[in-house]
Order: sequence, then C-alpha cells, then structure tokens
Amino acid sequence: MKKLLLLTVLLSFIFQGFAQDIKEVTASQEINDSVKVKEKWSASSGIKYGIRAGYTISHLDFEDTPIMENKHRNSLYIGFMANIGLSRTLSIVPEIQFSAEGANEELLHLDYIQMPVLFRFRFSEKFHAGIGPQIGLKVHKYEDGMKNLAYSAVIGADYKINYAIFVDVRYNYGVRNVFDETSGIVAKNRNIQLGVGYKF
Repeated sequence: MKKLLLLTVLLSFIFQGFAQDIKEVTASQEINDSVKVKEKWSASSGIKYGIRAGYTISHLDFEDTPIMENKHRNSLYIGFMANIGLSRTLSIVPEIQFSAEGANEELLHLDYIQMPVLFRFRFSEKFHAGIGPQIGLKVHKYEDGMKNLAYSAVIGADYKINYAIFVDVRYNYGVRNVFDETSGIVAKNRNIQLGVGYKF
C-alpha cells in the first residue's frame, strides 16, 4: 500500500513537470508568433522607394476618321515610386514618370510627365494589383493644337521576382480629349506599359 501511494505521488510530480514544460513551450511559441506578426506589420506599414522603366505601346483612339495615318507608337517610360503601406493588404503608390505616348506620326507625339496615384492590393506574397487616377503634363511641344494636361485611369499588376526586383504591366485609359476644343477633333490616348522595377 505504501509503495502504491509513493508511486502515485511520483507520477503526480512527473505529470506536473511535463505540464509545466508544455505551458512554457506554448507561451514561447505564442511570443514568437506575435513577434513575427509584428515584424510583418512593420514591414508592410513602412515606406519603400523604387524605380520602374520599360516599354510603352501607345495609340490614339479617334472618335471619327483619323486626320492622318494612326499607327501605334512604341517607346519607353521611366519613373520613380513610393510604396506607402497602410495595412498588410493595402498600400498607396504615388509616382512621377516620363512616358512617350500618342501615335507614331510625329505630329501626334505626346510626351508626358505623369503623376499616377495607385491603390495597390496584395493578393499574395508575390502578386499585387493596383488601380487609380493619373494626371499628365505635356512637355516638349506647346500651342500645337493639343491640350497640355491629360487625365487617365490606370490599372495594373506586378509580380515580385525577389525581395527587390519585380515585373509589371499597366493599362492607361485616357478620359480626356487630347485635342483642343477649337480643333473639332476628338481622340483619347490609350497605352500599355510593360516593364521591370527595383525597390530599394
């Protein structure tokens, strides 16, 4: 009877020790998990800067018959960006960029300094998409029968290759007539951008 009682007491101490170890491991795991979540949140809610550049395929969408041959213009763009994290899934991306657009005919060239502001959504660690407005200031030519300011809607997506490099695609839908009202001509600027970027 004494042996049975002694065995019971020993087993009680052993189980109590195991239970204490399990509690300590669980508490430690919870702390590590909370630290990881905090680190992820801190990374997502910070500001990252970057540069993007690539290829622009642009054309003018005339309301009536084009005034001249209306071929696509293939050119380049380059810009600088800031990614401002608001949460783990949403950020705001203001940019400034130079983009050569319009149509292929020299008289229809439209070179802009543009300022898009995108609302960027995180769908996974590597895939993101964004949408937002854009304003453009025409440079190089003035008083040529075309408006100096352009307004557009932009939608795009990007894929992260590694911690710094990504590739992206965007569609720019012009919402304002590019010609002066006195000309009697109506055309909207449309383009696709294909490029690569680097975040610092």
